[in-house]
Amino acid sequence: MGSRVRALSVTHVRPAETSNPPPQGADRAMIKLSLFDAMFIALTPIQRLFFYEGDDLPPFPDLVRALRSSLADTLAVFTPLAGQVAVSTSGDGVAIDCSPGAVSRGGVRFVEAEYAGGANDLAPAIEVSALPAPALAVQVTRPAHGAGGGIGAVVVGVTMNHVVADGQALWEFIRAWAAAARGGSTAGTGLVAPTFDRAAINQHPKAEEVARKFLRIFAPGLPTVNTFPEPGNALQGRRTYLLSASQIRSLKHRISLHSKSADGDTAPAVWTSGVRAKNALADADLMFAANCRARLRPPLPAAFFGNCAKSCYARATVGALRDGGAGEALARAAAAVREAVREQLADPLGDADRVVQVGPSNRFAAYETDFGWGRPALVELASVFVREFVAVVGAPDGAVQVSVALDRDRMDGFEANFLSLSQASG
Repeated sequence: MGSRVRALSVTHVRPAETSNPPPQGADRAMIKLSLFDAMFIALTPIQRLFFYEGDDLPPFPDLVRALRSSLADTLAVFTPLAGQVAVSTSGDGVAIDCSPGAVSRGGVRFVEAEYAGGANDLAPAIEVSALPAPALAVQVTRPAHGAGGGIGAVVVGVTMNHVVADGQALWEFIRAWAAAARGGSTAGTGLVAPTFDRAAINQHPKAEEVARKFLRIFAPGLPTVNTFPEPGNALQGRRTYLLSASQIRSLKHRISLHSKSADGDTAPAVWTSGVRAKNALADADLMFAANCRARLRPPLPAAFFGNCAKSCYARATVGALRDGGAGEALARAAAAVREAVREQLADPLGDADRVVQVGPSNRFAAYETDFGWGRPALVELASVFVREFVAVVGAPDGAVQVSVALDRDRMDGFEANFLSLSQASG
């Protein structure tokens, strides 16, 4: 079935006033990609959907005006998002171009749209296979008048080019945008201005070499980029689960009964459930992304806007994750995750020459995204980067939302194991 989303208008939003310019390049505001940025050159953009519903929603034109004006204010602080990912002035690299010319030519594409039931294009597309490519796009979609089968929600879709920043940075931008929408401007919202300086990353002896390596592999014919295709929906089942604060406490308690620490909550449950849903016989790996800002020497500030996440790999035998009681398996999984963090994040750039692929995001307070008309009824990840993928975000009242994408023939088995673990009282 084709798309049931109809665009009503397409405009571009530019910064109201650039109050937080990035570091200057030779003759233009060009942010040179770090090795953490360059590794995402071939990945699909990050896409998030926020669903708002209820009688308190303002009229759609008023809602759109509030989002547009607050976005312009926020872009004045998060200036890279108003720019483009482009071939550097030297012609042999890639940079984030925040120059006035790049911003005036582009800006953030802002789509107003409407949907009937069953719509699936609620996040705007960004073409990243050819440079220059946009850094950000936004779409606000309302239900079509009189459409049957719709969920009746206004959907705010945000798409960010992953080369520009990681999930941590995206959530900081969204939090700032929502605060500006509620308060009328970024002033007085308590926003800590983001920083864009990648010197702490680029000082590593192998930083430039590794960044060039990623570009040689994925973009040997600039300005063309050989992007990874998104895994086909036909091969995947996608489901979302909500773990309450009490269920998380129960998981931690079950882990603590069999180990000295209760570190970790959803990761061990997801991992053991995935292994039990497969008929694997050898070792099992869990890849997860870890924020490295505070672990670099010198550390980056928490407000750093860019990519600074590293893939960590936890490994255990299938038997360790499947045999014995569920509590013992959870404890073994948690121990493997702790060991991976201890070993692989002691020196985040120590293995900088390994080509890796970062998967799921960390835990974020997604349901705090209030643009002035209340919290979202639902938040979903629209983009999937790898074949098997789990995204975890914070939910209200200390709960955690777990979104899972697996091959369809494994999804039912995963769900049965995951729900059994999460609903057990210990």
